[in-house]
Amino acid sequence: MNVVLPVLVGVGSAIGAVARYGVGVFIGRVNHSAFPWGTWLINVIGTALLGLFTLNLQSASPDLFLLLGTGFCGGFTTFSTLSVETVTLYRANRLLSLFYLFSSLGVGLILAWLINLWA
Repeated sequence: MNVVLPVLVGVGSAIGAVARYGVGVFIGRVNHSAFPWGTWLINVIGTALLGLFTLNLQSASPDLFLLLGTGFCGGFTTFSTLSVETVTLYRANRLLSLFYLFSSLGVGLILAWLINLWA
């Protein structure tokens, strides 16, 4: 096994996690609603980026895909936070929690589908 490959994933993941933290803090300062816009935006952007990286890099540049697709997008997006925030929001506002869950998944799926149309 090439030892550089796990390092690429680790570096990308670290950069993605720091980017997620920064975006989350920024959105948290400007968002004054109960809706978790930070996580929603992070997951939608991360899905679009992963679609682009998969389309353009997975075959053409597998090492760069490991850095950006597997590493960065893996560290940037957060399914666990989405799940916890959905349950927390459900306790306060069931309709808003359903909108959050289905819009996060739906917008992500639509973006991935649209990006795949370019292939």
